Amino acid sequence: MNKGGSMKKILGYFFAGTALYFSFAGLGYANTTVSAEVQYIFNTILFLMSGFLVMWMAAGFAMLESGLVTSKSVSAICAKNIGLYSIAGVMFWLVGYNLAYGIPEGGYIGSFSSWSDASSLETGYSDGSDWFFQMVFCATTMSIVSGTLAERIKIWPFFLFAAILTGFIYPIEMGWQWGGGWLSTAGFSDFAGSTLVHAAGGAAALAGAIVLGARSGRFTSGGGVKAMAPFAASSIPLATLGVFILWLGWFGFNGGSQLAAGTLEDVSSVATIYINTNLAAGGGVLAAATVSRLAGGKTDVVMMLNGAIAGLVGITAEPLAPSPLAAIVIGAIAGVLMYYSTKLLYKMKIDDVVGAIPAHLVAGVWGTLAVPFTNTEVGFGSQFLGTISVVVFVFVVSYIVWSIMKMTIGIRISKEAERLGTDKSEVGVIAYGIRD
Repeated sequence: MNKGGSMKKILGYFFAGTALYFSFAGLGYANTTVSAEVQYIFNTILFLMSGFLVMWMAAGFAMLESGLVTSKSVSAICAKNIGLYSIAGVMFWLVGYNLAYGIPEGGYIGSFSSWSDASSLETGYSDGSDWFFQMVFCATTMSIVSGTLAERIKIWPFFLFAAILTGFIYPIEMGWQWGGGWLSTAGFSDFAGSTLVHAAGGAAALAGAIVLGARSGRFTSGGGVKAMAPFAASSIPLATLGVFILWLGWFGFNGGSQLAAGTLEDVSSVATIYINTNLAAGGGVLAAATVSRLAGGKTDVVMMLNGAIAGLVGITAEPLAPSPLAAIVIGAIAGVLMYYSTKLLYKMKIDDVVGAIPAHLVAGVWGTLAVPFTNTEVGFGSQFLGTISVVVFVFVVSYIVWSIMKMTIGIRISKEAERLGTDKSEVGVIAYGIRD
């Protein structure tokens, strides 16, 4: 081996690399902005990378719900979650995207037409990346509904509602704001969807829970809550994994909603959003742990898990403007509201299997109404108008749809099927089989 020749090669690589570094550094000092094409690339990459993080939240919802239902309904949860995600993609391509983004300025509804690619440099990002990013938000809205109605709903009526929500209900109300509709012109602000996604999904879940009714044996005649058998929650480790997956995905959810990564200000904003998102979730967890200990005598791990989600939902309406301390407070208040609204649902005998209504609807409303505390350019009046409009619209339309399906095709399994469990009665696959 020629040691002298090897040393020359090493020195050559070193000096070449040094020269290349300083040439790029010089370019950076000479020109602090990148070209429109480079911005297009960076923005598109942000949409795509954030989009697959949000897509991964579908797995988080599936694991969280699988862990919180009884052991005889786990396979059905998995079937519902992969089914609803697939339906959301098809419906959002078929009609949903243009219902939301084909809306005239200040209008109420877009066009009933399929999405098509019209990418151009002037847009600032690939149209396909935008469609994908918006589609996974649509799927998230429906995922919220799934857990609430678990263990007693027929799977195909659920799929039908998924098609209606993802193809029509969600795109219409989302377009009022993000599509440049009437709420946008009214001054409403919802950065990444505390109301447009989470409260909307919670409102649809609440309507379904009321029409569907509680699981058999869930509540006592005196209004108490009974534990469901067998083994509910079926797997706390699985539920915890689900929350961690959701927490991870939320960085794409909120960070990607900056919608740009082509400037120093944009990428710095994404970093701030990540920090505030993480702190708000932590605030929700700690608040839920504290209040469950003080009010219930135990440090309830399920409340802690839902506290994380509530904190994440609460900060989603405005994850950029708050200080770190404010983000923690927003998340903590969301966690406390989640805890007490869960208890309120028990008193009202509304059966929300996974606690999605408190964590998404209640925390989403709080987060949206709290925006003016940290963003002084937004008014409380416009926030109230937007929040109440979206929640009432989604609740009323969902209630009507659920009621029509109940009266026609039926939405609830029989008592015998419920006793057997939806794994046996609906999908025919048992998740947990004990073998000798």
